[in-house]
Amino acid sequence: MATNYDKIANVYDLIRRIVFGNSIVNAQVCLLKYVPADSHILIVGGGTGWIIDEITAIHPKGLMIDYVESSAKMIALSEKRNYAANKVNFIKQPIEDYTTAEKYDVILTPFLFDNFSIDKIQIIVAKLDSYLKEDGVLLYADFVYDENNGRLWQRILLRIMYLFFRITCNIETQKVINMDRFFDLLYYKVFEESHYNNFIKSIAYRKK
Repeated sequence: MATNYDKIANVYDLIRRIVFGNSIVNAQVCLLKYVPADSHILIVGGGTGWIIDEITAIHPKGLMIDYVESSAKMIALSEKRNYAANKVNFIKQPIEDYTTAEKYDVILTPFLFDNFSIDKIQIIVAKLDSYLKEDGVLLYADFVYDENNGRLWQRILLRIMYLFFRITCNIETQKVINMDRFFDLLYYKVFEESHYNNFIKSIAYRKK
């Protein structure tokens, strides 16, 4: 069975706020300054779609957004968001199955890669990179953890999180993968910021 967030879609944002406060929101919003006007955007795994409201507050028109999400209930919640005069195409499909001939100015991967094994990550990164225009930007926000130097509270929280999401959403991995090994070959960093005592990182990458 593939990863699917249907079971917790209606309470996902509440859980997020209880555990992390505004950190997960802030980690994504700080990247939106790298979304240019009139751009074509791919959002992968956007959850309940609140990020659409934030993008629309900056760019109320001129954007074309492809919103790829595997959960039907997350899609239903996202469709109710305010996207003003922007065009949003909601696509219910796992990113590993999504194919397109489109080339995007911006790709957002909010807390996407912490769901997958390293083999699946390698496939997804290659796929997304093929969809990104030359000089396009990839906006990455996710948990980070160093197994050698990570803090005890981070290790405990990760174990609880992965147990919960494995039971409820069938995620396929049990640890956070260091994404530098994938991204550093393809992109250079133009912005980086840490959140929640360095447990969450936001990075804007520009394609080499």
